[in-house]
Amino acid sequence: MTDESDQFETGASDAEETARPDADARAEADDAAADTEPADAEPETSGAAAAESTAAAGDDSGPDAEDAEDAVPEDVQKYARFKKVDGAQYDRVNDFLRQRTYVTAREWAIARLCADFRTETGVEMTKIGNNLPELVPFMTDTYTPQAVNQARSAFRDKVRKSGATFLYGAMSGFFTAEELDEMMYEVTEIAKFLLEVEGVDLSVEEELEAEERISSVMREVREASTDLRKEELSDEE
Repeated sequence: MTDESDQFETGASDAEETARPDADARAEADDAAADTEPADAEPETSGAAAAESTAAAGDDSGPDAEDAEDAVPEDVQKYARFKKVDGAQYDRVNDFLRQRTYVTAREWAIARLCADFRTETGVEMTKIGNNLPELVPFMTDTYTPQAVNQARSAFRDKVRKSGATFLYGAMSGFFTAEELDEMMYEVTEIAKFLLEVEGVDLSVEEELEAEERISSVMREVREASTDLRKEELSDEE
């Protein structure tokens, strides 16, 4: 796999930090750029509000600070995803994803959190939103449950549309078998890298097994598509 990790390295200047948009503006810009419906729910706090809250609280290291630490749920404290991008800025991660996928950084992160914080009764969206900065290094603001749900829905919609687009391209005959194999290799490498960033360590055997399953499915798609086109040509005659 090609080394994509440099794309996530930090090093933004103070000026870049000052110029970065707050969470509300980022979410709206992401949705507009991706041609999705505007989010009707926004993060609970902005960067400015968080700064004011921190300033008002002071630098107390006494009982209040300990109580605040204890308020973070234990499973949130132990959450180990995205540790490989500690210190990465949202915009850098977002740019990386937008160049290679249709999803934004917030949609990617929240989709993963919704999968990890699922119980028998549903997804713990309030917990995810309230603890978003603790769970994901490049997310700096809390989100409402509605904003969490909107990001998850946007992720699902984009995956569904991307899948339909890809399968149509594979079945349409626009690409040769060799071109499809090359395309599958490229997209698989990107997908594996994103899993590694999340903290998933795939063994060589697991990688080979996944690649074989994908290749097998694609062979069936190509064969079915070829048979379908042959039947259509036969009917026309």
